[in-house]
Amino acid sequence: MDNLKVFLTILVVFHHACIPFSPYGDWGYHPSNPEEVIDRIWLFISVNASFFMGLFFFISGYFIPGSYDRQGGKSFCQKKLLRLGIPLLLVTIIVSPVDHCLSFAHAWYIESLLIFSLLYALIRQFCKPINSEGKTSTPTILWLLSLSVILGILQQLIRSVSPQDSWIMFLGFVRMELAHYFQYMLMFVLGILAYRYKWLETIKNRTGIIAVIFAILLIIGNVVRNGGTWDSFVWNWFGIYESFMCVFISVALLWSFREFGNWSGKFWTWSSAQAYGAYIFHLFVLLSIENAMDSLAIHVVLKLIYACVFATIGSFVITWLFRLIPGVKKVL
Repeated sequence: MDNLKVFLTILVVFHHACIPFSPYGDWGYHPSNPEEVIDRIWLFISVNASFFMGLFFFISGYFIPGSYDRQGGKSFCQKKLLRLGIPLLLVTIIVSPVDHCLSFAHAWYIESLLIFSLLYALIRQFCKPINSEGKTSTPTILWLLSLSVILGILQQLIRSVSPQDSWIMFLGFVRMELAHYFQYMLMFVLGILAYRYKWLETIKNRTGIIAVIFAILLIIGNVVRNGGTWDSFVWNWFGIYESFMCVFISVALLWSFREFGNWSGKFWTWSSAQAYGAYIFHLFVLLSIENAMDSLAIHVVLKLIYACVFATIGSFVITWLFRLIPGVKKVL
């Protein structure tokens, strides 16, 4: 899980680094040269958006029950308010004056995770935890297909009234993209259930391999879109298609990291410790690097590669430096 979180954090940095150079991007940095556009990069962004934040919520949900069980309700809430609330407040204070409105920027994820965590704690005050002692269940391909269909139908219906990339401020302070928000809630709940019923430990290799194959085929099917009948079909039913990508890419990564990514060592331990802070800091690091490179007369692809590499390294290193300050590790 730690190594997977590092991978996803790096993917977030790469994802945001690509947006300014996409023909459909909306980001805090815009290249001064309008010709600095990579036409097909939006397909990489599209694949990422289908699963990576949902998988973040799944992983967060997976660790919620054990954390609550160990700490109890009061301590659990206090630590969530400290670890999630303080970064959310700081990001909001920094970016809101720039946007001239209440803005959380990329910290919308932290806000939603804080809300989900506190709702879990509230529910636990009235409901006993799931008694899964001695009980396990094994996810099957049929189960994953059914989940994909249910999630897909709901996402397709939601997108008929709120298209992808349409953001709202629910109740005036909860920033959400309705097109994906049900996915995030569901993945968080599935993470809790995965912990209780030991899904990650019991998923069979056969299921994992098939999930990897499905994931690859779905990614290829999305990337080869370039006009024509197939492109039109995927576009019209993208809420469903994206849900299949979300489920199967997520399961493929979870299984693959269980089987092949369970490495350890000082570097990976260090990287895992910085991953949360790197997510918080990467916005500011990336924007600084992109603006600094704006006038460089180099190919746009090379500029993108530099932005990805330097922003990733910078975000992790800056987090490490901040964590050297006494007390900061309690938050980052």
